[in-house]
Amino acid sequence: MKSSRRRFLQIAGISALGLGAKPVYDAFAKEEHGDKPEIQILKNDKALIAKQWAMVIDTRKLESTEALDPIINACHKIHNVPTKLEDKRHEVKWIWEEGYHHAFPGKANRFLDEKVENTPFLVLCNHCENPPCCRACPTGATFKRESDGIVLMDFHRCIGCRFCMAACPFGSRSFNFRDPRPFIEETNKEFPTRMKGVVEKCNFCAERLAIGKMPACVEASNGAIAFGDLYDPESEVRKLLKTNYTIRRKQGLGTEPSVYYIV
Repeated sequence: MKSSRRRFLQIAGISALGLGAKPVYDAFAKEEHGDKPEIQILKNDKALIAKQWAMVIDTRKLESTEALDPIINACHKIHNVPTKLEDKRHEVKWIWEEGYHHAFPGKANRFLDEKVENTPFLVLCNHCENPPCCRACPTGATFKRESDGIVLMDFHRCIGCRFCMAACPFGSRSFNFRDPRPFIEETNKEFPTRMKGVVEKCNFCAERLAIGKMPACVEASNGAIAFGDLYDPESEVRKLLKTNYTIRRKQGLGTEPSVYYIV
């Protein structure tokens, strides 16, 4: 059975999910389509699956920094994101707050609605359907999971070249300029810590989906964030997209972001 180098890297990349001794994938590929092996999800009745995971953020329910803080803190706490770094240049972020003009530079106008202009927006990795970061990575450390469209990082294969950061038009990746471990308030032993010289970002809580849980930000949002299969007409995200006006970040670039905003 012939395997492409990228497929091998995708299989090897399971360590990025941080499940320790709880494997998500069957490392033994099953050949079903010519010379292209299929990665099989281990039999887990609780695992949540989708053709393309997507997120809808209702900004009308998140109108202040105080409303965003619990969501950001929930994500950063379980993923061991360092929060005590004193130098802002070394800041590591998986999900954070931005103003409208920075989040949607192509949609700004001189007479923007005051409420929208003053509303803080949650931004994160958009898990694009056409992610330029994956094409830019020379080692395959960042890759798009074919089973559900999540863009993942294999921290062990990252060489710190930061090509993926240059390729991402959303600024959704952070680089560890120093060892982040001393700056983690309380380490979650169920998710791996990173090291100096490694890029990291939001992973749509792939490790939680594997055991039947929704992303941490969704659970902490009190209904302001919906998560589901973009290609399932009956999913919550599709119903919200059908009944609300939504926008996406820099969608004119053709990356097809999977994060939508109700405004």
